[in-house]
Amino acid sequence: MKSLMLILFVSLLSVVAKADCTTAITINEAISASTSDYLERAEKRAVEDKCSSLYLRINTPGGSLQSTRLIVERILASPVPYLCLIAPRGGHAGSAGAIILQACHVNGGLTATNIGAATPILGTGEKTPEDLRKKLINDTVSWMEGVTKLRGRSLKFSKEIITEAKSLSSEVAHAEGALDILAATELEFLQQAQGRKVLVGEKKEPSVVAVHDLREFVPDLRYKVLSFVADPEFAYLLFMGSLALLYVEVTHPGLIAPGVIGGIGLVLSMVAFHKLDVAWGGLALILLGVAFLIAEMFIPSFGALGIGGLIAVFVGSVFLFDAQTTGYVLPMSLIVSVVGVLGIFFLGLGYLAVKTIRLRTQDADAQMQSRDGVVMTVEGNGHSGQVEIIGEIWKFVSEDSLMPGDRVHITGRQGLTLNVKKNK
Repeated sequence: MKSLMLILFVSLLSVVAKADCTTAITINEAISASTSDYLERAEKRAVEDKCSSLYLRINTPGGSLQSTRLIVERILASPVPYLCLIAPRGGHAGSAGAIILQACHVNGGLTATNIGAATPILGTGEKTPEDLRKKLINDTVSWMEGVTKLRGRSLKFSKEIITEAKSLSSEVAHAEGALDILAATELEFLQQAQGRKVLVGEKKEPSVVAVHDLREFVPDLRYKVLSFVADPEFAYLLFMGSLALLYVEVTHPGLIAPGVIGGIGLVLSMVAFHKLDVAWGGLALILLGVAFLIAEMFIPSFGALGIGGLIAVFVGSVFLFDAQTTGYVLPMSLIVSVVGVLGIFFLGLGYLAVKTIRLRTQDADAQMQSRDGVVMTVEGNGHSGQVEIIGEIWKFVSEDSLMPGDRVHITGRQGLTLNVKKNK
């Protein structure tokens, strides 16, 4: 009985020890599809590791409103509390960052940081038409009102950062009730967050566990690639440029390169616009890449299809698996090895195809030199013209002066022109 109790006690300690952690992430860029995907995977990592909370350092000028909405929805439905801090000193949570902070279970700012200026604007930077501006502002204000009431923060602040683009220092924002905690260091923030009661899902949690055993969820290659293409302005340009390249390929068949670049760019822009899930985008890129590689064997593209196919397979493989979703992630060494093998395979096939074409050309030359041809037309003094041989019409040059109907023997070939001499 004592041994059983000891086992249960040790098991309980191991569970508690395992839960004694906080997953930490950092956002230092504009809010985009890459941020949404990054937070989703970090939250799944926190749940998988049984961590008690998720600590988010945020320093952003703003970003996509659509991505922000997805992030807020995820925070509000999260099974673990989000502890969000404006950091480092000198940083700020502008626009979309200010909205995300209002959704966090516990938020705060380091001294010498600021928050606010969340008025929606067009991604192009152009002036918003008045009717559209009113619609965007009213919709965002009503949305933020619900989020702010849920967290018990300043409704006045959450409204003014949208309607008046108000921006405050963290000290003033804390005094006005927009920030829960004002801290000098990250450690102080976590200490003040410890034990706070927050609403997680639909139930009141007794308190926040904000331990200092931080487990960093470091941005990987998937995040970096997504960050590169997911900037709203770049994603728009990528989308329009891809359509233009596909149009060029359709109207000028055979250029190949515009079609390859346009196809890959179109898939990436769909991921950036949240029209394709990242994993589905990865699968689409892999299938597109395989199609390019197969086409390379039948269409002379001077390597454009092959190179484009290998790039698509590589990027698609990076996007395809997520350890937090599937429990597995493809090692970079495996991805590089597979892409390398595919490259060698299709390069080998291309070499064999070129070799076969050369052999066929040599066989055709030998066959022509073993046959006689008949002069069809002559030009000038009869030293050039057209000759028929094996049912084909070729240009010819000759040292002999020839007449139509003369039979000639082929002595050589220069491209599409035959060297001939008159049969004796």
